[in-house]
Amino acid sequence: MQNTINALENQNGEAVSVAEMQREIRALKRRLALAESNIARAQLVSSAQDRVETIWTSSLKKELQFFKLVLENTTNILWLFDFDCRFAYASQTFLTDVGIPSFGLIGGRHFVDVLEPLISTENLGKFIEAIGSAIAKKHTVILEDQIDFNAKGSPRTFSIHITPMTDDDGRSTGIMALFLDITEINDAMETAKRANMAKSDFLANMSHEIRTPMNAIIGMTAIGKSAADTERKDYCLAKIEDASIHLLGVINDVLDMSKIEANKFELTPTEFDFEHMLRRVVNVVSFRVDEKRQAFTVHIGKAIPKTLIGDDQRLAQVITNLLGNAVKFTPDRGSINLDVRLLGEENGTCTIQISIKDTGIGMSPEQQARLFKSFQQAESSTTRKYGGTGLGLAISKRIVEMMGGRIWVESALDEGATFVFTVQLERGEEKSANPYANVRWSDVRILAVDDDPRILAYFEEIVRRVGAHCDTAQSGEEALALVRKNGAYPFYFVDWKVRDTDSIRLASALKATESAFESVAVIMTSSTDWSGMEEAAKAAGVDKFLSKPLFPSAVVELLMESLGAKPQKEEIMQSDALAHFAGSHILLAEDVEVNREIVLAFLGPLLLEIDCAENGAEAVRTFGEAPEKYRMILMDVQMPEMDGYEATRRIRALDAPCAKTIPIIAMTANVFREDVERCLDAGMNDHIGKPLDFEEVLRVLQKYLPKDGR
Repeated sequence: MQNTINALENQNGEAVSVAEMQREIRALKRRLALAESNIARAQLVSSAQDRVETIWTSSLKKELQFFKLVLENTTNILWLFDFDCRFAYASQTFLTDVGIPSFGLIGGRHFVDVLEPLISTENLGKFIEAIGSAIAKKHTVILEDQIDFNAKGSPRTFSIHITPMTDDDGRSTGIMALFLDITEINDAMETAKRANMAKSDFLANMSHEIRTPMNAIIGMTAIGKSAADTERKDYCLAKIEDASIHLLGVINDVLDMSKIEANKFELTPTEFDFEHMLRRVVNVVSFRVDEKRQAFTVHIGKAIPKTLIGDDQRLAQVITNLLGNAVKFTPDRGSINLDVRLLGEENGTCTIQISIKDTGIGMSPEQQARLFKSFQQAESSTTRKYGGTGLGLAISKRIVEMMGGRIWVESALDEGATFVFTVQLERGEEKSANPYANVRWSDVRILAVDDDPRILAYFEEIVRRVGAHCDTAQSGEEALALVRKNGAYPFYFVDWKVRDTDSIRLASALKATESAFESVAVIMTSSTDWSGMEEAAKAAGVDKFLSKPLFPSAVVELLMESLGAKPQKEEIMQSDALAHFAGSHILLAEDVEVNREIVLAFLGPLLLEIDCAENGAEAVRTFGEAPEKYRMILMDVQMPEMDGYEATRRIRALDAPCAKTIPIIAMTANVFREDVERCLDAGMNDHIGKPLDFEEVLRVLQKYLPKDGR
């Protein structure tokens, strides 16, 4: 009790009231509650801190795992070096490329020791220099270099980023080297650069190719106008014709390439005589061959069908281009051989291989790699020396591929070239009648004389196909020996240039051999030599001439003509075929005077009656006044007042019955497929491209003009 009383006394010994005690108790309770609250808050903060630390640790681990995953799977090479330039990290790409099983084998080793056996001394020197520069300048240094790790023979181009790593105080702690493989990017840029250069060269070449013939045309026109004698004028006209044909070829190449680029290049298959097509091609290049005194031979395999189905114009274009190149790049007195053979046949589709071999300048592998690409030639300097647009082979490749074949070249520098291509063509309809059946070929004996054994072998093959007998000799002495042994031959075929022999005298001597019949002596020669020695040869007793290169039909037709037999042909002769044109009336709608003159000159020999209209409106009016008078309308497309399309539609809309049926033929320089289709949609029957080709005009006339001649 006394203790309680003592507790109620204050420090001064004064008694403490109950009210004061209660206040003190309440204060103590408040402080206790505050302490409990602070403790609870501290516990919450501590718990939150624990959670934050747990989340941060988990996130860091995930980031580290992700970073490690990125490094291990990057396709680029990444190196990390410590302060002493020792390997602290290397990406798996690098380890795999150089064949190091694990990083542990190079970790902690100086980078020079690791890289010395892996890259060239030159590469290593550049890398060391770049690291020193990056540390000194304290910023990233970029180095581009071509490196072949382990000397595999396949160097890659890298953009190498070397970055110094520093701590918060700016002190160097190591080096990071990142290798970005830019080989494909560089290759693409180089390809684009080459393409741009090729197109620039192409434009320069095209300017040269167009301006050169234009200069010849303009110059020779001026010379011809001032020339007094006819011979000089004819010379100028011949040069103008040559230049014009060359210029047209350039334009056609550009048009064909444009159609290929626009995916509008199409084939028009028809049945054609393969040998006749090839003879037309040879006629185109033969003048240049003769001019350069080149030896040109043609061999057509006996298995090649007489008629085939395909686009003979496009096939001729490929052969003409390859032959033209062979002539162009083969020096004077070189040799060119064209060989055609049948590789196989399945279900009526023939696989035909055509090869053109020359003894020209040849090509290196690098030059061959540039062939068959648009706007490119084997060498840019080639264009200046030999001419050409650089489009011919690209166009030829496209044509060949559209015909189901492929094209390639076999060549070596200074050793000539052989261009080979295959095409697939359907076999044409076999004619039931044998055009050579009215001759007893077993009685025909021939002696062929030529110092080229290949030509002799081919000649013998040709005549034996029809059943005739052939002996061959490579010299005059050998030929005379055969005559002494076997007696006189009915036919002697003697090459114009038999080695160490006067061919004309030899032919005359062979023909003069005593016999019960009169022999026929034939000189085989080029068209150029033919004109130069024809008079002397005939005076010596030579009967006929056969132009080289040899074609089977030409040889057999000459034999039949000499025997007095005519080939049995189902087709009528051209002169008979053209006879029905005489007196037929044609309406020509053409606004350009010189074009009208050309058409009139083309059609003049056919004895047609031709009226002219200078625009579409006049054509409609002229036809409407006498619709029964005309049998055909040749309609230019682009004319003033009214174009050919509208004129055709208006003619078709006329009341006259013949207005619906009269053949209307478009004549236009617009030769794309959509242009032809537009003509047909307007009501025209056919299309003739400008500049006009007489054979094409003749084909259209034969197709559409009535044969009664009205």
